[in-house]
Amino acid sequence: MNVQTKVRGVGALLTLLATCTSAFAQDLPLWELGGGAAALRVPDYRGSEEVRNYLLPVPWLVYRGEIFRADRDGVRARLFDSERVDLNLSINGSVPVDSDRNRARQGMEDLRPLFEFGPVANIHLWRTADQRAALDLRLPARAAFTFRDGVRHVGYVFAPQLNLDLRWPSATAADRWNLGLLVEVPFSDRRLNGYFYSVSAADATATRPEYRARSGYGGWQALAALSHRVDRWWFGGFIKYDNLTDAVFADSPLVTQRRQVSGGFAVSYVFARSTTMVPPRER
Repeated sequence: MNVQTKVRGVGALLTLLATCTSAFAQDLPLWELGGGAAALRVPDYRGSEEVRNYLLPVPWLVYRGEIFRADRDGVRARLFDSERVDLNLSINGSVPVDSDRNRARQGMEDLRPLFEFGPVANIHLWRTADQRAALDLRLPARAAFTFRDGVRHVGYVFAPQLNLDLRWPSATAADRWNLGLLVEVPFSDRRLNGYFYSVSAADATATRPEYRARSGYGGWQALAALSHRVDRWWFGGFIKYDNLTDAVFADSPLVTQRRQVSGGFAVSYVFARSTTMVPPRER
């Protein structure tokens, strides 16, 4: 499950969707298309006390190709595979923030939507013989870009994750439950931290002093996601805890809440499937 709050809210939703597994005992459709909706309650960005509710459309796309895949681990190209390690290309993103609606950012430039992509090395630390439980160390490194008024590179993030997947009553049951437990420790460069947390001299006020963010440790996050699929219907929910207490940007005037809990629920329906069937490709 991939992790990445509103500025991370879309990433949290992707993490929720990632707990939908694609490993059944029988052959599977090459592709599936569907859609649904998600209800989220998340802060504007990590460290913001402003919390909002969202009802968002949720596209459902599964493609089980030998190289390119879109499934439980996100959208990616499979570059390398072994019994213990695989290397993928993955993407992530965030939605915009209207600064006029955020007390800490009033008068500042809006936060634009971000797009992140880069390689992810998945190291399989442990798994049971029946695949009902698996523990992975995931090492994603992504570059971040904004896409409003042209493309602009805004920095890099490296976010090691320890991920535990549990499936019951069995790993091959088509109607099984899936529980994902993940802990992430992100490290971002000065530019990306500055994008969210720096305050320029022009934006400084009596209550918002000038601030320049540094690169480094970005706190830690823990997420639990539970999902269940019944035929063409998929249901899931997640809860996320975020702690910025010792983050390098924790003293930014834009950080007004160092500990946060967010969550959401989603439902999707698969309305089209490929007639071409392929063997399961869990890894």
